[in-house]
Amino acid sequence: MPCPPERVIFLDRDGVINRKRKDHVRSWGQLEFLPRSLDALRALRDLDECVVVVTNQSVVGRGLITAAELVAIHERMLEVVTRHGGHIERIYVCPHARGHGCVCRKPAAGLLLRAARELCVDLEQSVLVGDSLTDVQAAQAAGCRPIVVGERPVVGVDLHVASVADLREAVALIASDRRRVPAGC
Repeated sequence: MPCPPERVIFLDRDGVINRKRKDHVRSWGQLEFLPRSLDALRALRDLDECVVVVTNQSVVGRGLITAAELVAIHERMLEVVTRHGGHIERIYVCPHARGHGCVCRKPAAGLLLRAARELCVDLEQSVLVGDSLTDVQAAQAAGCRPIVVGERPVVGVDLHVASVADLREAVALIASDRRRVPAGC
């Protein structure tokens, strides 16, 4: 028997949960949570929202870290999020380098489509919070609502896409829309 589809709040990792680095996060010591991101993750749990991270991590495909090292970084990240009262249901990663031709690297919708299959996600009711044009394009390709975070406008993003300063403001926007969109997970 198929499961009923659920709404999911998809989050990009770098630039949404943790500070984006030009030299990429290659170790746990380099992962720096953004101000208010842990509070935002706790608020999403308080709202009973299902949170799934979808992230391009070409550092693996380019040989800068191993897949096992990335898993270790994510395991520690999940521990910290849990300690602060948040919850991330699952992390989906595209490990491929740009130009690899995969279907999972954002702006392609592969990570979101995989989550939809595996977690019974209703993509039309779901939201993707990201910090780049590729996040917006992936959300739109999958049929999700995009929300862009960041202090500066993202070049190329349609003016009709919601834009907020950070994940905490994105959560406030999501909470204000709950009356229109059923929550689940």
